[in-house]
Amino acid sequence: MLELAADLLPLVNAGVPVAAVTVTRVVRSAPRGVGATLAVTSDARVVGSLSGGCVEGDAVMLGLDALRSGEVRRGSFGFTGPDDAVVAAGLACGGAIEVVAYPIDGADPRVREALRAAAAGRESSIDLALDDGPVLALRRPARPRLIVLGAGEHAAALCRVGAAAGFAVTVCDAWALLVTAARFPEASELVVAPPHEYLASLEAPDEGTAVCVLTHDERLDVPALRAALRLPVGFVGAMGSRATVARRAALLMQAGVTEAELARLHSPLGLDLGARTPEETALSVIAEIVAARTGADARPLRASDGPLHAASATACSLPVPEAVR
Repeated sequence: MLELAADLLPLVNAGVPVAAVTVTRVVRSAPRGVGATLAVTSDARVVGSLSGGCVEGDAVMLGLDALRSGEVRRGSFGFTGPDDAVVAAGLACGGAIEVVAYPIDGADPRVREALRAAAAGRESSIDLALDDGPVLALRRPARPRLIVLGAGEHAAALCRVGAAAGFAVTVCDAWALLVTAARFPEASELVVAPPHEYLASLEAPDEGTAVCVLTHDERLDVPALRAALRLPVGFVGAMGSRATVARRAALLMQAGVTEAELARLHSPLGLDLGARTPEETALSVIAEIVAARTGADARPLRASDGPLHAASATACSLPVPEAVR
């Protein structure tokens, strides 16, 4: 439910009846993991998805049944057994999922606050009591931060791609003429300041923060990178040619950056996708940030074996009745 907060909040605020269908268990392989949610209104408007389309129709019907009855419904899709509940549709990937469908109580202030927090990109959680005893514990982490230093065309493309990938993007540049909402409509924050001064004022940087330097000016690059490499952020990258990277590394060492700090720098920035345009380059940058965050080797999936989706933090849980907190 929380992953759809930006779409659900206006519906809830308008008093539109809506139900959610959330994945609570995955067996073998499935297009999406635990916590994935599809929502449906009483007039069959659909938000979100549970798969690439193979179970959506049955999930919608399950949600409509929960909405009309006002009661929780359960379902299993995929490989089915004698005890599967309500419906059983096939998954093209060969796995199975278990779901729970439940009306969203828009009058509950806890629901509204959880949706507001998630829609704003903040960490959000809520425990929903179901009819038969268990509690559906929903969790949504804060959006990871992407700080783009520099406001040129590559920065604009990186802002667009980063926001689409789920990052809360901050764009910072010393030139106010470039740092505008018209140029960066997807940005969560626009800052006019020397990049190194902005980094010095940064509140609560953490492993979920990525810093990308795209200023293309060594007078700005070097102090910004020196500041960034000393922050507890998860990723620091800088754009530039091989020659620029080598010259900048020497300048950083002269500025007091240690070898250990310099080893954290991703530069030249981006995976080797053969990118040419600003948009393609932005895609390569986001791909490297995600790979660095997950520890993936960024090889093509066909070059490896094993599960396509690595295990991740659970977005929701549904304990058995005796484990209810």
